[in-house]
Amino acid sequence: MTVRNAFRWVIVGVCLSPGLSSATQLHVEPVLLELNAPTAAGVLTLRNNDDVETVVQTRVVRWSQSNGSDVLEPANEVVASPPSVTLAPHSDYVVRVVRVSRQPVREEESYRVIVDQLPSALGQKDRSVNVLIRQSIPVFFRARNLRPASVSWAVKREANRLVLTASNAGSEHLRIASLRIRNSAGITLSYGNGLAGYVLGQSLKNWILPDRPAGFDIRGSFSITAESDKGPVSAIARSSDGPQ
Repeated sequence: MTVRNAFRWVIVGVCLSPGLSSATQLHVEPVLLELNAPTAAGVLTLRNNDDVETVVQTRVVRWSQSNGSDVLEPANEVVASPPSVTLAPHSDYVVRVVRVSRQPVREEESYRVIVDQLPSALGQKDRSVNVLIRQSIPVFFRARNLRPASVSWAVKREANRLVLTASNAGSEHLRIASLRIRNSAGITLSYGNGLAGYVLGQSLKNWILPDRPAGFDIRGSFSITAESDKGPVSAIARSSDGPQ
C-alpha cells in the first residue's frame, strides 16, 4: 500500500476549449533555500522554457506545524522581490528572497515561497483557462548554533485510520523521503518513494492512512525506515494504543 504526499507541487488545470496548448514550462531553481545567519537574502531563478511569455507571481508565507499538520500564514518579515514578473520566451529571471526583520534569527525560521504561473492573456481571449502551475519552495533562515533534529516516532489508531507521528525535539528541520513502516508481523507499508514531507524544529508531523490495512496489527513496536537530508533513518516507533 502506498500513500503519496503531493507536498512540493500543486497542479490545477481547467480547459474550456479543445485548442488549448499545454502549460508553460516554468522551472524554479533551487528547490530549497537554507540561509545561515548572518545571511539574510537568497535568490531563486525562474526559467521559462516555452515559446510564449508567461506571467509569474511570487509571495512568501510563514510555515509552521500544528497538531501534526502544515500551517501556512501571511509573512511580513520575509519578502520576495519582485512580486510579479513577465518572462519572455526562453528567458531567466532572478527573484530575491529577503528577510527584512531586524530581529536576530532564533534557532530556525521556516517559510515557503509560493510561485504561481498565471493564466495567459491568450487563453482568456479564447475563453479558456490555461493550466496554472504552483510551486512551493521551502526557505529556512538558520541561527549559527542549531540543536540538531532529534526525531521520535509513534503509531496510533484514530477511528479506522492509521496515524504515524514524527516528533522533533531539536530546532532543526528534517526532510523525510521514501518513508516505510514495518510491524512486528513483518508487514511493510510504504508512503511512496519520493518526498514524504518535513518535520520542522520543535514540531510534530502526522502521516495518515485513511483506512487501516486489513491484518496490519498496530500493537507492539514498529520499524521505521526513510531517507533524510541528514542521512538514512532507521528507528523504532512505539504504539500509543492498548490491547485490541
